Formats: sequence, C-alpha cells, structure tokens
Amino acid sequence: MNPFSLSIEGLEKKARAIRRRIIVLNAESPAGGHTGADLSQVEILTALYFRILNCSVELKDSKERDIYIQSKGHAVGGYYCVLAEAGFIPVEWLSTYQHADSHLPGHPVRHKTPGVELNTGALGHGLPVAVGIALAAKRDNSKRRVFVVTGDGELAEGSNWEAALVAAHYQLDNLFIINDKNNLQLAGPTKNIMNTDPLDEKWRAFGMEVTQCNGNDMADIVATLEALQPNGKPHVIIANTTKGAGVSFIQGRPEWHHRVPKGEEIALALEELKDE
Repeated sequence: MNPFSLSIEGLEKKARAIRRRIIVLNAESPAGGHTGADLSQVEILTALYFRILNCSVELKDSKERDIYIQSKGHAVGGYYCVLAEAGFIPVEWLSTYQHADSHLPGHPVRHKTPGVELNTGALGHGLPVAVGIALAAKRDNSKRRVFVVTGDGELAEGSNWEAALVAAHYQLDNLFIINDKNNLQLAGPTKNIMNTDPLDEKWRAFGMEVTQCNGNDMADIVATLEALQPNGKPHVIIANTTKGAGVSFIQGRPEWHHRVPKGEEIALALEELKDE
C-alpha cells in the first residue's frame, strides 16, 4: 500500500511543487540538465510515488516492495525531485545536483542515491532489467510489481523489444511499462529521427495489454494505472505527454531537451508554477 495515497487534488499540488524544484535544480546545476524530459514525466512519477507504488523509505529493504526503474536516465533531475518530496533523500541535496562528489550525479546511480533501484543512462537498459526482476518475483510467488518509465525515443533501441518478447512469453502481468511519449528527443521530433508509431499496435503484436492516456492529466494517469489488473499479459501504458509540460515557454520546444532556465526565465517559470 502506498504510504501517501494522495487525492487527485493533492497529487496535482505535489506535481506543481516538484516542477518548481525541477526549475531551481536545473538552474543551479553546473553541468546543465534535461529540463524538457524532467517536466514531461512529472504526473507519471507523482502518481506512482504518492498513490500507486507499495514503496517507501520504511519499505526500502522489503522483498515485497514494488520496484520503480527510471529507464530514461537522462531525466534524472525530475526523478531526484520526486525522491526528495517522498523522503528518500534530503531536500538539501538537490542544490548539489551534478556537483563534484554529489550524491546526485547526472544519471541514476544506485550506490550514490537512496531510493534508486538501478543504474541507468545508456538507453534501452531499464526494461530488460525490469523484466528480469518481474520474472524473479513471479517465480518467488511475490506480490511485488515492477514499474519502468521509458522515453519514446528510447524505444528505437532493440533491447526493449527483445525484453518485450521475454515479458510476454513468461506472462509477466506484474510488469508495468510506461512510455513517456512526448514526441521529441535530442535532435528533434521522434517521428523524423526514428519513427516508432504506431506504438500501440507494435506492443500488442508483442503480446502486451496496451492502454493509452494523457500522461500530463493526473486524473487520467491515475485512473489508467488503478484500472490495470493481472490478466496474464504485461501492461503497457502509452502516456501521451508534452515535453516541458507546465511551463509555457519550455513545453513542446526541442531545444529544451538539454537546456536549463537562466536569468529571468527562472522567475517566469516559477511564477507560472505557483500554487493556484
């Protein structure tokens, strides 16, 4: 059971707080950050950590805890902000993001950051490991569920589809694959670089149960996740999002893949993100 179990209104408020932290964290980083990717996933991670996951600081060593894997490791800034809000790391650490000897490096590192389950960075690694963890849980008759968030650009990596074959073959219905489909990646629109559409048909052809939702609508993402039940198939949620969601001058703009707010932009973003 999730220790927070926030209402939709509570989750939305939490998401705004996380977005504010993302803006400040990236602005203070000496090595930049991935602002657009951090922002697009906020509702997904907020819903997971504050309503869905059977996971908490107190359960960090439990063999029955749910596992979350941040496969799109470049969006680690947003992930750290969620971990701080959930109590896994001190909020004070956020100001050290990507500083020398920081507990918060530019990609998730398990032995550096409490709450991180897997080192990720090279895209296409998170899902294969998630499949292995889900298979082990099945064989141990564990109630553990495994959640993994991938980027849509990441799905050009063939290792994801090899993992999908294994997941379907072993009927891993304790596995939840969430595609943060924001349609942009480093060099431009995903469809122009390596078109993976129609994603829903591809996943179904690999034997998955597939649902779609608005990944930046809290009520929609929560309803979608809570409706999924064991049925002998791995679950894929295509979360249609906007890169940079929540800040008007960032969202939908590919140059914010690896850009951070500066000067007046910081104040403008924080003004847009203040509590309603």
